[in-house]
Parts: sequence; C-alpha cells; structure tokens
Amino acid sequence: MSVIPITPVMPLKTDFSPFLRHLKNCNTAILPCERAPFLLAGQPAGWVTPELFTRLEQEGLGTRTTGFHLPFPEQLEALGETLAEEGFYTSHHELFDVIPTLGAPALGRIDRGALPLFGFVAVGVHMNGLVYRENTLHLWIGRRSAHKRLDPAKLDHLVAGGVSAGLSPQEALAKEAAEEANIPSSLIAQAVEIGRIVYALNRPEGLRRDILYCYDLILPETFTPSATDGEVDSFELLPLEDVFSFVQTTEAFKFNVSLVLIDLFLRLGLIDPTSAIGQQLRQGLNEGISPLSPQKK
Repeated sequence: MSVIPITPVMPLKTDFSPFLRHLKNCNTAILPCERAPFLLAGQPAGWVTPELFTRLEQEGLGTRTTGFHLPFPEQLEALGETLAEEGFYTSHHELFDVIPTLGAPALGRIDRGALPLFGFVAVGVHMNGLVYRENTLHLWIGRRSAHKRLDPAKLDHLVAGGVSAGLSPQEALAKEAAEEANIPSSLIAQAVEIGRIVYALNRPEGLRRDILYCYDLILPETFTPSATDGEVDSFELLPLEDVFSFVQTTEAFKFNVSLVLIDLFLRLGLIDPTSAIGQQLRQGLNEGISPLSPQKK
C-alpha cells in the first residue's frame, strides 16, 4: 500500500484478466534473439541491434558471433555521438547513465536515443497526480503532443520522463514536474516514492529495458497543471474509475503508463491484490516477465 493517505476501496466487480495484456505487451523481449551481447569494462551491459554489427566490427569491438566489448566506458559517449552523426539514430542531445542492472552504479554515459540500439537499461520516473473531489479519487492525465517523436497523442501521466545522467529519480521528477506541468517545487517535494516497475520489450526505436520509479502526489482541488514545454497538449482530471475502464478496455494510454496505473489499482484494491490475477500482475510489475528485464539475473 502507498504510504500517503489514500483510502483503499473495494475491488471492482469485473474481469481483471484484460489487464494482463498490458504486462505481456511490455515484456516482449525474448532470448535467444537476433541481438548480440555488449559488455562495458568486462560487465554485461546490453544487447546490440543487428543494424550496428558491421559498424562495431569496423571499430574492432568484437564480432556478431562472439559479442562486443568496450573496455573503456569513458569512450561510450563519443561512440554514441559518432553513430548519431552517421545516421544510425537521431540524437536527443540528452545523456543518460548506463547501468548494467537494477541498483548498480553507472558504467558510462550515452545519448538517450542510443539506449534502445544497444539494449541498455534506462531509468525513468512516473507520478500519479491524485485529487479528492467530492469524496471521490480523481487522476490528472495528460495528452501527449501530436508532435512527440514517440507515442504521439497518447494519454500520459501528469508527470513522467527519463532520468538524465547525474540526476537521482527524485531530482528528475522535480525537473519534469516544473517543465511538463508547472508544478511548484514546494508541491512536488510532497510526492512519495511508492515503488518501481521493470520490463523489457521490443519497440520501433529498439530494445527497451526500463526501470520506472513510481510516485504518488495528493494535489489540492485548487491546483490546475499547465503545459509549459510543448510536450503535452492538454490536461484533464478524470475519476479514477474512468481511468480504470480506459486501461481495462483500450490502448489509449502510452504503453508503460498502463503498468504504473495497474500498480495504483492494485495498491488501492480496485484490482484485488490477493486474487490469482492480482498476484500475477504484482510479480510481473516488480520483476518483469521478460528474460531481458533489468531485474533478471
């Protein structure tokens, strides 16, 4: 359960099995796969896309049959810049730390856009912006800009984003809250970390192996978010049961947002956490069901 004062509710009388599809859809990465292992300073760090095999072989970093190894991680950032200049991906101009697995220290840095090509672990933050209105729990949701590079026009959390190099999840949350929703620092400081979710899936941009740190924030009824950086077109406050129905019956939300919302439904009891499906969802959120999940050894 969350450690902030959210009143639990009775499980809704409905079929919970449709929620399993979101878990499965976010854990599509399998082994064996067409990718090759990538090591940094001797440590397993990623799984390289076949599109990079020839280029990395030209760099003398290994072969497609034996895998690739960069013994000096400080060279990773420059390698990423070279690959962007050569058209292998579009740079985000934002560096991310590269970690081998959950809880491990950073081995190096690379542009965010290169992470899926190498199958590196990425870290992000998501926050449930909750409001009590007329004794009913509501959730602020955002509509992603139609011009977003990934998942345009999808429904999203009030605050969500990646953790840039050198930042903690809490620092990244405060940064994203100010930029995306104009939430003052005094208010975002009240957000409570309630857990984390892991998954690994194949996406158009490559292999996503993500760790999401999840937060709850109870907002006053008087607060209204405003989009400040152009990444969100609009915000809307919805009753939580409407959000529940959206996740259960549609694909309206960005893929990983659905996982964070399922976590919320479990913690509040909207999905019975003691049921067989509830336990399956909880284990899948905490550990991932893909063998390439950051939690897997």
